[in-house]
Amino acid sequence: MAHGGVQLDRENFSCPICLDPLKDPVTIPCGHNYCKDCIQSFWDGKLIYGCPQCRKSFTPRPVLLKNTMLAALVEELKKTGLQEAPADHCYAGAEDVSCDVCTGRKLRAFRSCLQCVASYCETHLQPHFESAALQKHKLVEPSKKLQENVCSRHDEVMKMFCRTDQQSICYLCSLEEHKGHDTVSAAAERTERQRELEGSRLNIQQRIQDREKEVKLLQDEVDGISRSADKAVEDSEKMFTELIHLMKKRSSEVKQQVRSQQDREVSRVKELQEMLEQELRDLKRRDATLEQLLLTEGHTQFLHNFLPALTKHSSSFNVRPLRYFEDVTATVSEVRDILQDVLRDNWANISLTVSAVDVLLSPPEPETRAGFLKYSREITLDPNTAHTRLLLSEGNRKATVTRETQPYPSHPDRFAFNEHVLSRESLTGRCYWEVERSGGLSIAVAYKETTRSGGLNDSSFGHNDTSWALECYKKSYTFWYNNIKTPVSGPWSSRIGVYLDHSAGILSFYSVTDTMTLLHRVQTAFTQPLHAGLWLYYYSGDTAEFCKLK
Repeated sequence: MAHGGVQLDRENFSCPICLDPLKDPVTIPCGHNYCKDCIQSFWDGKLIYGCPQCRKSFTPRPVLLKNTMLAALVEELKKTGLQEAPADHCYAGAEDVSCDVCTGRKLRAFRSCLQCVASYCETHLQPHFESAALQKHKLVEPSKKLQENVCSRHDEVMKMFCRTDQQSICYLCSLEEHKGHDTVSAAAERTERQRELEGSRLNIQQRIQDREKEVKLLQDEVDGISRSADKAVEDSEKMFTELIHLMKKRSSEVKQQVRSQQDREVSRVKELQEMLEQELRDLKRRDATLEQLLLTEGHTQFLHNFLPALTKHSSSFNVRPLRYFEDVTATVSEVRDILQDVLRDNWANISLTVSAVDVLLSPPEPETRAGFLKYSREITLDPNTAHTRLLLSEGNRKATVTRETQPYPSHPDRFAFNEHVLSRESLTGRCYWEVERSGGLSIAVAYKETTRSGGLNDSSFGHNDTSWALECYKKSYTFWYNNIKTPVSGPWSSRIGVYLDHSAGILSFYSVTDTMTLLHRVQTAFTQPLHAGLWLYYYSGDTAEFCKLK
């Protein structure tokens, strides 16, 4: 409690201007107390003398008399521990906004007042909370640029904005040099521009989301390229290793076969050689015997030893160079040449295949109608999908809502619940088309498998996860996907352009007038070919037609 008492004493017996304990305290006519020097300095140079706290003014300048009782209390409280001045961190530094009321060393401002064109510390700000008149003032964060809110000509706060000259003005300016101009309150102009900024921010945030998705897609591409390249290298190394292993195996087999054949042929030749050598030895012995017989002198002895001539001759052998293994070499050489030719020819194919691997980034979306028309597609409607209240005409490019049921034959692709119809053509790659309409409808793209029957949330374009639709109704747009609606702003037009980049997952809707204005863009991943779709609303005679584009 003692601490609380000291705190109360400090607040009640401190000067509201210098915030120090009162020195030569004086009381002015409104009852507030100040240091004599502080209030005199505050009034010096002024024509109207007011209280810094309650803003009450006095004329003439009040005569200041010392409040002897208050002076005695202050002196007594100083002896018993009157709290000292604020800590240093409460004072304004070079970069801070200082209080305009404080004298001497100024405190840091707590708020700035746009009406007073002044900044106040917490103590000097209190009248703005206590006085009914001051409570209407606009308080803002402390600012050194308050003078920018004051008209340099009339010294009035600029509370208005001239749209003609695009500048802030005061009330007197609107009656003089800006008379007749398009002027509004500064608050109204701020609200309008803030709305524009919020729209710009939403657009930027959408672009940020789109770019984040694109960055993720590109990172996925990088990961996919790396995984595919790693697998290609691994598989190629495996196949070449298998090929090398096969070549070594075949080389070993050829070597083994040649050596086996060599052993067989050498054995056969040696056997024949031994047989011939034996025959040669026998012939030499007989030749020697015949030579001795020819030298016998006695006729009787000669006739007795006479040897008849040989009647059987051994087969003669044609000795020729063996070419079996030369033929093997020639055959292996042919195989080598074939493999070299295959590797040379197919290596070119492999190199071309590797070079053809290319991650083609989707080109930017066209910026002009001429650019979009490069991707124009002629779209026709499929009668087998048309609801029975839709009449197709103009070569199945136009659909009209009718009261009469059309005599279409039964077909599993026909829409049964709403006036839906799909295009005959499936759409992939980059495509652009335009729809001219009268009345309300939804312009859509959908997978072929999108539901044909069922309730609103099952079979209607944009109310499931197999279709995307831009609703054009009562001069407003709404985008639908998976039963989630997104309000869309943009100029109203009877012609809507649709741009599709299937591989990039981009679907954009444009308002087509003299210029093209983007209404809504979708960034997703399409998993199947798409078909253009129309959903015409209820009213007989409403039409929608796929335009012929040049």
